Amino acid sequence: MESAAAGRFRAAVEKGDLGALDELFTEDVRLYSPVKFRPFEGKPMVMGLFGVLLRTFEDFRYVGGFDGTAETNTNGAETPSAVLVFRAVVNGKEVHGIDLLHFDEAGRIEEFTVMVRPQSASHALSEAVLAGLVADGLVPAPASASAEGA
Repeated sequence: MESAAAGRFRAAVEKGDLGALDELFTEDVRLYSPVKFRPFEGKPMVMGLFGVLLRTFEDFRYVGGFDGTAETNTNGAETPSAVLVFRAVVNGKEVHGIDLLHFDEAGRIEEFTVMVRPQSASHALSEAVLAGLVADGLVPAPASASAEGA
């Protein structure tokens, strides 16, 4: 059984509705991504990232989900949480992944972690997301080929 908050997020992503997504994030949301070590912080940056992600993933679909509680990365507090399992394609590579959502007391997403496999798909996703972030002016072009500094 999917929580109402997770259901709203899932519906917004599946429709590609950035306006609906904007209403679901706290102002200080943090998104932990497989493409870089430090989180994307704040609603403007996370919304920019979602704009890139919605263009990058092909045949994106959620295939399952779980609700419960989990500790956040930031303060270790246990919060209402949901895991949404997804499948997609990025540059011809099949991606399997999960979105781990942590909600505040109002049901808005305050922390978001994305995990993907296999490594070849993670690499393809990293390259595509970095290119999109640079193209949208959200991060400078890296001096090296590594997405770690993004």
